[in-house]
Amino acid sequence: TAAAVAAYRELYRQTVAGDPIIRAAYDVYFQGRTLSFIRDNCPAGDMERRVFARVLLPEPARERGGEPHITLRSHGVRWDDTCLALIQLPDDTPHDLIIGQDWSEGDQWSVLYSRAQPGLRERIAAARQDRQRPAPPDSFAVFLEQAAAGQNRLLYAKENCTPAEYETPIALHIYPENLADLPFYLWMGGFENRDFLLSDYGGRPGGECLAVFLLPDYPIREIRTGQSDRWSEVLYFPADPEPLRDTYAALSAVAPAARSDFDLYWRDNRLLYLRENCAAEDTAAGFFLHIIPADVADLPAERQSAGFANLDFAFARWGGHIDGKCLAAVPLPDYPIKEMRT
Repeated sequence: TAAAVAAYRELYRQTVAGDPIIRAAYDVYFQGRTLSFIRDNCPAGDMERRVFARVLLPEPARERGGEPHITLRSHGVRWDDTCLALIQLPDDTPHDLIIGQDWSEGDQWSVLYSRAQPGLRERIAAARQDRQRPAPPDSFAVFLEQAAAGQNRLLYAKENCTPAEYETPIALHIYPENLADLPFYLWMGGFENRDFLLSDYGGRPGGECLAVFLLPDYPIREIRTGQSDRWSEVLYFPADPEPLRDTYAALSAVAPAARSDFDLYWRDNRLLYLRENCAAEDTAAGFFLHIIPADVADLPAERQSAGFANLDFAFARWGGHIDGKCLAAVPLPDYPIKEMRT
């Protein structure tokens, strides 16, 4: 009704007079026991978002009506081009109220606001102190947050970030150690495309763009990320050079199984690639590797008609340059192998 819209307009006017605790796709205000989610220039379908944010409360508070999920459609209203959603919290909302943005991937979320624990801004500040890598102009600084237990995350930060940059997709390609961890249709490309919008994974507080992205839980060899077709960062999980040196020393008394551009060795169920005098361009191209098993029944069902396992790889995933040499050690499947082509 017109009276209801007028009441919402007045709530909007009173709310935006204060300072938001989060600036993101929706600005979030926390006044008394009320959380207000506000977005100007709100697209017509935006209120249909499945989940925008999560308010995490202790179990007793949840049992008394605290909501672990917030859906805009069930809590808000849209008029003209403004969206407003109101969440009323329990009377005894605890000190450690946490607001996180849902990633629509199970129970994964990123902390945008917290009374009791570091938020995204504090974590990025700590990452800067720990490992500050200068970002190219117009690019984001990207930090790898390695979790002691659980999955690793990427932290993105850019100061003086424009609204256009905030709405420009971030490119993110994730290269696994083992292509078998990818769905079959991604094997030929060799990476998983996880491009995303900053507005879905972070915020823009005070003109600074911040985001946090949860990485897959399979072993990762390389990450490429950037914006507007510029790869600003290539993050490697490189092979430890000391084991590579030990592996090289062990090869000195062994004849290679095959000689080509690289000498090939088969040891400890690994295929070793060695080139004594090696330049960067010698390992720039992708490496082709097909494994033909003694019994095709050992292959995943989707590969049995092809008759081989595709383990094509980038050299940096399994090796590196040491003392002018190139050495990579590719783990092989544990089933009996009839033939390898590379």
